[in-house]
Amino acid sequence: MKTGEQKRARDIMKREVITVNPDTSVEELGRLFIEKDISGAPVVDDSGDLYGIVTENDLISKERRFHIPTIIRIFDAVIPLKSDAEVEKEIRKMAATTVRDICTRDVVTVDEETPLNDIATIMTEKKIHLLPVLKEGKLAGIIGKKDVIRAIAGGPEA
Repeated sequence: MKTGEQKRARDIMKREVITVNPDTSVEELGRLFIEKDISGAPVVDDSGDLYGIVTENDLISKERRFHIPTIIRIFDAVIPLKSDAEVEKEIRKMAATTVRDICTRDVVTVDEETPLNDIATIMTEKKIHLLPVLKEGKLAGIIGKKDVIRAIAGGPEA
């Protein structure tokens, strides 16, 4: 890398990515996170396409208490603070048995050429901790917060 040249996703990403399948059980997922000491994993379907991403937060939120939606009464109108879709999504997550039920489907990704400052901006603004890297539409690597910190601090690449 030339002096002054910006690091890119390909320079800081982990190339050996631990992935899970949509049909992986929630219990298997928990064991994998512990055994591999990871905080999340891309969800890849049988064709090798990115299906979603699942994190510790998704796993933990499965166990949270269900809160009955709050309502506001204004004059004679009753206004729910959560939509039926939000309540249904919450119930589905709590009853989840597979990764398919708890993973995030709308995944933010970058390609191998994405500059480090763009990666940091995306992670900060979108509150993302894991960022899959795609090459020609397929998973090529993953970038975590520690990878970005290591790159900023000038530590060894992944």
